[in-house]
Amino acid sequence: MPTELDEFPIHQAPLPIARADSSDRNFYDRCYLNAHDKLGEVFLIAGIGTYPNLGVRDAFATVRVKDQQYALRLSDALEARSLDQQVGPMKLEVVEPLNKLRLTCDNDHVGFDLTWTGSFPAVLEQRHIMLDANDRPTLDAQRFAQVGTWAGSLQVGGTTYDVSDWTGTRDRSWGIRPIGEAEPPGRAAEQPLEGFWWLYAPLQFDDFAVIVIVQEQPDGFRSLNDAIRVFPDGRVEQLGWPRFEIDYTSGTRIPTGARIHLTTPQGEALLVEVESLSFVPLHIGCGYGGDPEWNHGVWKGKDWVDTGTYDLTQPDMIGRFPWGVIDHSARATCNGQVGYGLFEHASVGRHDPTGFADYMSVAP
Repeated sequence: MPTELDEFPIHQAPLPIARADSSDRNFYDRCYLNAHDKLGEVFLIAGIGTYPNLGVRDAFATVRVKDQQYALRLSDALEARSLDQQVGPMKLEVVEPLNKLRLTCDNDHVGFDLTWTGSFPAVLEQRHIMLDANDRPTLDAQRFAQVGTWAGSLQVGGTTYDVSDWTGTRDRSWGIRPIGEAEPPGRAAEQPLEGFWWLYAPLQFDDFAVIVIVQEQPDGFRSLNDAIRVFPDGRVEQLGWPRFEIDYTSGTRIPTGARIHLTTPQGEALLVEVESLSFVPLHIGCGYGGDPEWNHGVWKGKDWVDTGTYDLTQPDMIGRFPWGVIDHSARATCNGQVGYGLFEHASVGRHDPTGFADYMSVAP
């Protein structure tokens, strides 16, 4: 049967909207949002995902307050695709497309009523493709990104926070990525991953936003390189081939900050200096790769709700930090302006440019 979305001229293939153009089980459509107080005290990350070929929809929200991380996980059946972005008590309402959103959640563990306003226009990033050892795409996705501000209220850990002009970044991506129950690895298991290196930094300043996204192979070869500056009138300026100097905490691969060297189209150097304020490991309670408790798209039954609280100073938590992507709330400077946003980084396994020889290598 047709769904309500079939009433609109949005089709991309000779199929009803209920059917994805790809039959790949890993087809997904997901949004990611974050908010922080610019002080490093409170850091919220949330997301909602739809997985048409698995018949699943889910959502999560996690908040770090000082050294405590609170997580809420939600999952349900996807009965029909629609404009409704809600899983259990969590809902995302598009008030004004590409500019204003309302994110709400009525839950005692983590709750909020927040309104997002874009500070600069949303921009498309380069298409992101990753292949396994057999050249099968494990990730083939498109994404748009935006920086902005939040206002409203947040309740967590028995405390209510007045959210006034908090900063944040958000993206929406769709395509193919590993989701749901693990697939049999087959022959690819005989060719294990040597390393994974990733850096994503959407940052907003008074007069512009800078968005840098880079992925490198163990030998430093770049499989993704995108660096742009976005202006209020929608102009997008390419910023060349970024170079990085990352400061890691001794004995770890957790960055305290970084210097990102960019180049304007006129050949002028543009330096962005980034300072980590706080961080959230996405693989602890959030369902991203390596999370032992839950992964996006896994069928948990109808109306599933789960919560967790984590003390990030405990050795068992610290031992999990190195094995996934970590999101940092960040302060940055560029051209004399102070800005804020996200510094997302992962360095797992071998990475020749930074001198990490294997999975156990750490900064001196």
